[in-house]
Amino acid sequence: MVFSSLVFLCIFLPIVFTLHCIVKPIKARNILLIIASLLFYSFGEPVYVILMVASALANYICALAMGKFNRKAVLVISVIINIGTLCVFKYAGFFVETINGISGANIPVPQIMLPIGISFFTFQALSYVIDVYRGNVKAQTNFAKILLYISFFPQLIAGPIVKYKDIVEEIDNRRVSISQIAPGLRRFIAGLGKKVIIANTMAYCADAIFAQDLANINILGAWIGAVAYVMQIYFDFSGYSDMAIGMGKMFGFHFKENFNFPYVSLNIQDFWRRWHISLSSWFKEYVYIPLGGNRKGKARTIINKIIVFFLTGLWHGANWTFVVWGLYHGALSFLEEGVPAIKKLPRIIAHIYLMVAVIVGFVVFRADTIGEGLGIIARMFTGFTFTDMSMTIAIQQLTPHFIIMLVVAIVACGPLRNLVIKLREVSDNGVATRGQAVAQVVVYIASMALLCWCVIRLSSGVYNPFIYFRF
Repeated sequence: MVFSSLVFLCIFLPIVFTLHCIVKPIKARNILLIIASLLFYSFGEPVYVILMVASALANYICALAMGKFNRKAVLVISVIINIGTLCVFKYAGFFVETINGISGANIPVPQIMLPIGISFFTFQALSYVIDVYRGNVKAQTNFAKILLYISFFPQLIAGPIVKYKDIVEEIDNRRVSISQIAPGLRRFIAGLGKKVIIANTMAYCADAIFAQDLANINILGAWIGAVAYVMQIYFDFSGYSDMAIGMGKMFGFHFKENFNFPYVSLNIQDFWRRWHISLSSWFKEYVYIPLGGNRKGKARTIINKIIVFFLTGLWHGANWTFVVWGLYHGALSFLEEGVPAIKKLPRIIAHIYLMVAVIVGFVVFRADTIGEGLGIIARMFTGFTFTDMSMTIAIQQLTPHFIIMLVVAIVACGPLRNLVIKLREVSDNGVATRGQAVAQVVVYIASMALLCWCVIRLSSGVYNPFIYFRF
C-alpha cells in the first residue's frame, strides 16, 4: 500500500486516524498503531512482514543482552544480523552478478524479491542498538514499543530514517490536539500534491525519454528527460517525507525534517546538508565518526569520506549505477575542498554549477546501466543530431500540462521556501501575526482543494509509479 493510493487515502488512513482519536489510553493507541502498521506493510508484503517483525525482535533482544553480556560482542552480533539480512535480501543477486562478471563464473543468481523499505527499517533498528551500546538511550524492555518504533507506517517504506532516541518520549507520552492535527494534515496534503500533481507528471516524461534508444535522443530530449527526472525524484521523495512528517504530527509524533530545499544549494557539501538529511546524518553519526571522521589525518579523512559516499550510493540500490552516483558526489566534494575558488563563485554561477552537477549525477542514478547513463550524458552535451524521430520524441514531451508543472516545480523547490518556512514556524509555535493567520486560513482552504484535485487525479488512473521498491 502506498500513500498516493485511493485505498490508503479513503479507507486506511481515515479509519486508523479516527480510531486513534477515539482511543484514549496510550497503551491502546500504541497497540492500534502496531496492528495498523503490520496490516499496512502486509498489504504489499504479506510474507516479509514476518521478516520485519523478526528484525525488530532480534534487535530488541540484542539491546537487552547488552546489560548481561559483553556489550561490544553483542553489538557485533547485531551488526552482523542487520547488515547480513540487508545483504541477503537486497544485494545477494548483485554480488553474484558482479562475481560472475569479473571471474567469468556461472554461479546461479538468486532470485529474491526485495522487501519494500528494508533499508529504512534495518537502519532504524541498527541505530537503536548502537545508541543503547553508547548509552544514549536505555534498552527498552517492552517489545511492543520497539515494534512500533520500527514498523510505524508513516515512515516505514520511504523514511525519513527516525532514531529511537528522538521519539522515545512520544511513544510513552504524546498528545493529539487540533493544534498538531491541522498543520499535520496540511503537511500531508502538501506532500501528496508534490507526489501526485508534480512528481507523477515529471515521471511520465522522464520514463518516456529514458526508455528510448540512445540513437533517438538528441540534446533537447536528453535535457528534457534529465531535468524531468531531477524534479521527479525530489518532489516524489520530499513529498513522501512531507506526508510522513504530517501523519506523524496527526498521531502525536514529531519527525525531523528530511529535505531543506536542496536545489537552492551553491555547492555539493551544502546540497548534502539539505538532501535526504536523515540518511546523511545517519551515515555521519554511525559510520563516518566511528571510522575516525576528520580526526586522524588528511589521508584517513579522505578514505573515510570515500567509504561513506560509496555506502551512501550502495544503500540506494543493488546496482553499480548507484555506487557510481555516490562516488561521483564524493569526487565533487573533494574537488570543492581542493579548489576553494569554487565556493567563492558568484551565486548565479555557483548555482548553475551545482544544478548541472546534480542533474548529471541523477542521470546515472536513473539509468539501468552505467553505459546507458553515460550515453545520455553524452547526448546532453554533444547530441546535435536533430532527426525527425529525435525531435518528435522531444517535442511530444513538451505538452502544456508538463510545461506548467515544470514551472510550478521550479518555483516550489526554491523561490517559495521563505514563505513555507514561515508557515511551518507558525504551525509549530502557534503564534502568528494577523497577516500570517490570514495566510494560514488561505493555505488550509487551498489544501482542501489540492486534496480534492489529487483524489480526482488518482481516480482517473493517473500515472502513479512507486520508486521506493529499490530501497
